[in-house]
Amino acid sequence: MTPNEIRSKYLQFYKDRGHVVVQSSSLVPQNDPTTLFTGSGMQPMVPYLLGATHPKGTRITDSQKAFRTDDIEEVGDNRHTTLFEMLGNWSLGDYFKEEQLPWVFEFLTTEIGLDPKRLYVTVFLGDEKNNLPRDTESVAIWQCLFKEKGIDADAAIIGSEADGYARGIKEGERIFYYEAKKNWWSRAGTPDKMPAGEPGGPDSEIFYEFTDVQHDTRFGEHCHPNCDCGRFLEIGNSVFMQYLKNEDGTFSLLPKQNVDFGGGLERITMAATNSSDIIAVCHRPILDQLEKLSGKTYGSSLDEIRAFRIVADHSKAAIFLIADGVRPSNSDQGYFVRRLIRRAVRYADKLGIHQSGLETVVSIVADAYGDAYPEIATQAADIQKVISDEENRFRNTLARGMKEFERFMEPGALSAHDAFQLVTTYGFPLELIIEEAGAKGIKQIDIVGFTELLKEHQALSRAGSEQKFKGGLADTSEKTTRLHTAHHLLLRALQTVLGPHVHQRGSNITEERLRIDFQHDGKMTDEQKREVERIVNEKIQEDLPVVRREMPKEEAEQLGAEHEFGAKYPDRVTVYSVGSEDAPFSIEFCGGPHVTHTGELGGTFKILKEEAVSAGIRRIKATLE
Repeated sequence: MTPNEIRSKYLQFYKDRGHVVVQSSSLVPQNDPTTLFTGSGMQPMVPYLLGATHPKGTRITDSQKAFRTDDIEEVGDNRHTTLFEMLGNWSLGDYFKEEQLPWVFEFLTTEIGLDPKRLYVTVFLGDEKNNLPRDTESVAIWQCLFKEKGIDADAAIIGSEADGYARGIKEGERIFYYEAKKNWWSRAGTPDKMPAGEPGGPDSEIFYEFTDVQHDTRFGEHCHPNCDCGRFLEIGNSVFMQYLKNEDGTFSLLPKQNVDFGGGLERITMAATNSSDIIAVCHRPILDQLEKLSGKTYGSSLDEIRAFRIVADHSKAAIFLIADGVRPSNSDQGYFVRRLIRRAVRYADKLGIHQSGLETVVSIVADAYGDAYPEIATQAADIQKVISDEENRFRNTLARGMKEFERFMEPGALSAHDAFQLVTTYGFPLELIIEEAGAKGIKQIDIVGFTELLKEHQALSRAGSEQKFKGGLADTSEKTTRLHTAHHLLLRALQTVLGPHVHQRGSNITEERLRIDFQHDGKMTDEQKREVERIVNEKIQEDLPVVRREMPKEEAEQLGAEHEFGAKYPDRVTVYSVGSEDAPFSIEFCGGPHVTHTGELGGTFKILKEEAVSAGIRRIKATLE
């Protein structure tokens, strides 16, 4: 069973049970500058779990794409990927444990066909200090579900992971109580860490057992569901958000109790195929292409297996990120796209896949994921160009930077500052530095100091980015206001001519001209600029209404209103639309001011200059003549 088949079955299963299927949110959070990427299936749903009304109702399901930067260095083993999908279903004050646990069990055992004898579950042990009870309700439900499959499921108390390694699993045990560190969810962590007003609750995790994987005692004396040896794989987690922390530190029941289920699509696919190799199971089309390009076979040697896995994961992740508008750069989201592509190039070289090999993976990913994520197919040509340009840039960087590398190596050791310079200024991947230094017999590299410098650099870059992209109006004069409305028309015209990947990345508007920084690779042609001018002037001539409305932020998002990268918006927002209310030409989050009709702009819209600002970011200056 493939990931596509499982995703389709899951969404249909919950649709049949009254859930509305919603599209995955972008990998780049649109309204949360505190984090670079969407890193979980829950992340886009947090406002609704905290009480906001979802425009689609109280039963929601989706498959949310997610990206985790922390796992980049772990990729290469049989379990880690940077990009993954989370199958999710939510009850927002609707059903609770009695419906959720039987449904997920039915899906896994009946729809997917998992052997229930391979399933184990964990539940919340309780917290005496905070007067939070043991989750005996979930245990009773699980025991009934297993009993229906002819399995007597004994419940056992484990507590901590350390306790699990000391105790292990006894015969007949299938349900295990763990402490809050493992089976409690809140944004702040355990109950003790939760501030007043924060909701949280117990959760119940489901694990699949690979019977052909032997316990590795390096992790602990005995195996248990939360052991990291690879025998058990968590494939799903039902969070029961039912408590609120009070001002006095006690907990009370929420008036509306929510369910949040998240199941790793790739992990469920591993269980469905009884394969403990996540790349072999979930990246097979990409591996086929890499085998064709390299002339090598996946599985022939440990070093090559690792290289295949890194190239497959990183190329796929980079493609998804680029499709969501991220371009390679030295800061913010772009830093990680650059790192993925450059790391993939390094390991592709080890497989004998040289110049232009990675860009051929784009069409493979577009074919494999086109139904679920059509944006990849529609932007395939642009994505190929981004990857090709970055590969060429990296190879040129390596050629130029090798001299600097030799200079830094002269003292016989590499300081944190020197390593940081090589990575951030000269584009050397850290692993390449370590590899080349090792080849020269140099083992003294201050990795810890380098990591600290890199964290500081990323924090400063993020803060600078938030300021850089605020932009805005120089004043609220009539001329500036007219150019502000023209700015909205321009952005929509750019999307029409260049594609839906175009988003604003900064703006500045004065009485003399407007300036917009936007996401796009490559210089605009004269024909493209003329077409953009034609569209804007056409909309001016049509004298379209410019309408200001206030609405809940989630409603504006559902309408597809354009909003600025990294900006923080309140729960209620102001939206300006140009054109008819049913099918506006342009719709954006915006505080104004604007004209009331496009005919008030007068004159002729003219592009004065179009130029590059940085990799993947273009700038237009324009005016009304």
